[in-house]
Formats: sequence, structure tokens, C-alpha cells
Amino acid sequence: MKYRSAFDIIGPVMIGPSSSHTAGAARIGRVARTLFGKLPKKAIISLYGSFAKTYKGHGTDFAIVAGLLDLDTFDERMPKSLEIAKENGLEVVFRTEEAVTDHPNTVKINLYDEENKLEMVGISIGGGTIEITELNSFPLKLSGEHPAILVVHQDRFGIISAVTSVLSKHEINIGHMEVSRLEKGEMALMVIEVDQKIEDIVIKELKNLSNVSQIIRMAE
Repeated sequence: MKYRSAFDIIGPVMIGPSSSHTAGAARIGRVARTLFGKLPKKAIISLYGSFAKTYKGHGTDFAIVAGLLDLDTFDERMPKSLEIAKENGLEVVFRTEEAVTDHPNTVKINLYDEENKLEMVGISIGGGTIEITELNSFPLKLSGEHPAILVVHQDRFGIISAVTSVLSKHEINIGHMEVSRLEKGEMALMVIEVDQKIEDIVIKELKNLSNVSQIIRMAE
């Protein structure tokens, strides 16, 4: 793991006690909230490895829920997030899992409301840095540190070129991009991290492309 600056080691400004177990966990929860698009009605939070063993003592439980409530890592309301969630109608269920994962600080978050559901897997790497490794069974690599779009589309010839052409037209530079699919010719997911804010007009053009079924925008 290479750190870009001392701040990656020290970690972000946060409510403690741990950058990995608290700040990182909060950021994972907040990414899940962003991808879901609103406050869910129910969250099932499955914890693995070190997260499962120490989640109460290190504040991982209230941190993830704080993220689901869209609270930042330095928000003083973080320790009371479980109470706030209940007040706002969010049912939270925690599960500790014994399965061995690739990273010790791993969490799977399942979110639900009357019409929608989402499953996301994230890991807390250290210093508040995170990585989203799975979304609705699609493998991916998403840091949450840069503006990004997730393009859900049919696996068809020319779709990648069509999406990148729209970004090029608007002079949007791609920092990281990957595509995953569950089966050939079926649904696929394109993850694109960029260097600047993505305006509404770009999202509209992308949504109008053939074989694109959903665009999820993530702001920095």
C-alpha cells in the first residue's frame, strides 16, 4: 500500500477512535448511501474479520450507520447515529460472519426500501482510505475519492466507445475505468473515475445512449 501524503497515514479529521474502523467504516456507509440514492428503510450490515471482532469497541457500528445517514467523518452526531437512524425510520441489523475474506476490514451492506435494494461490499484499507469491491454481485474497484459514474448497461458491441465519446466531447478526463459483466451479452457495469465534476448535461446524454439502463453519479 503506497500513501500519497502524510494525511493518508494520519487519517482524516474524524470522530474516533480508529481511522480504519471508524472513519473508513463511515466512508463505506456513505458510499452505500450515495449508490442507493436516499435513506433506506432497512440495512443489514454483515461484518467480517477484524470488523466482526471489534466493531462495537472501535465504533464501526455507529460509523457505518452514520455514513448511511450521510454524516461526514467529523460530524459530532456520529456516536449517536444508531439513535438517529431509529428516529428516522431506518431499521439496522448487524451480523458477524466467520467466512475468511481477502481483507480483514470487510463489510457487506444490504439496503432496502419498498421498491429498491442494493448489495455492496467494501473494505477499509487504513488511514480512512476505502475501496468498494463489489456492487450487486458485480466485481469492481471504486475508491470514492474522485468524481465517478457507474454505468449499468447491456453487454453490447460499441457501448464502451459510445460512453467514452460523450466524456471526450465534454473534455472530461478519465482517471480510472473498468468494466465487469456477469455473463456474455447480459447486464454489465462500467465504473469510471474522472478528474472533474460531471455536469447534468453529461449524465443526460449518457442516459440517452442505446443499451444504457442506469447511470449512478458519485460526487467527490
